[in-house]
Amino acid sequence: MVIEDQQWLLNELHKVEKWEKDQSGLWFWERLGRLPFKLLDKFTPTFIQNKIGLLLDELGKYVQTGGSYLSSTSRIPAYYPHHPVETLDDVNQLPISTMDEAADRLSKGRKKVATVQGASTGFGGILTLSLDIPLLLGLQLKTLQDLAICYGYDPKNKQERLFIIKCLQFVSSDIVGKQTILKQLTAFDQNGSHERREAMSELQGWREVVFSYRDNFGWKKLFQMVPIAGLVFGAFINRSAINDIAEAGKMLYRKRRIVERFQMCEGEA
Repeated sequence: MVIEDQQWLLNELHKVEKWEKDQSGLWFWERLGRLPFKLLDKFTPTFIQNKIGLLLDELGKYVQTGGSYLSSTSRIPAYYPHHPVETLDDVNQLPISTMDEAADRLSKGRKKVATVQGASTGFGGILTLSLDIPLLLGLQLKTLQDLAICYGYDPKNKQERLFIIKCLQFVSSDIVGKQTILKQLTAFDQNGSHERREAMSELQGWREVVFSYRDNFGWKKLFQMVPIAGLVFGAFINRSAINDIAEAGKMLYRKRRIVERFQMCEGEA
């Protein structure tokens, strides 16, 4: 049974598509912003490089098994305190507007966590900055997984973990990359295995994925390298990073749910 009518779903789908078009951004500034980290990499101590190596392994484990980042669906009741839901099947029976409210509450809470985390790691300047990168990545992965749950998708499913990684890549990509990823994600459910194989093949080079993600912070993180002052910049930058990932996750998962319900409406017509 479809909760929303076909016209409402169509209007909401147009809103998401408009958001997608707005994501082109300023490609020049994105490319320029990556230069500071490319220079910083030459002077990065060995122990920090090792940390990044561990992060690469963790990302690989995440797609394969969920690793240490896997969220649990047991928290579903906490996401919907005013609704009698216990399972993902229960979530799938809720209106999309109710899912949106849960996603907004989750995003608000995660931004507070990111603010505190950024302030803590920004306090020590360049040394704690490199430690901040895997911590922030972990928080972004958890946020995307929990957003998946808010819209009735199971992050334990390998397909959903791949979708989450592509969402993460989307946020840290330039305009060309964003267009490619949007095309893949749009066809993710419709074309099934072909799109997943294509997306997975692009994720085999874990080192390129993580370094691209790290470089994306660029000039923003440059200000966080100053001890003490980095506390303020770190709080602001990490909050902004979680805001961006939460917005992208909400819109991309929301689009999937809208399309699925729209197709159900057509099937019942």
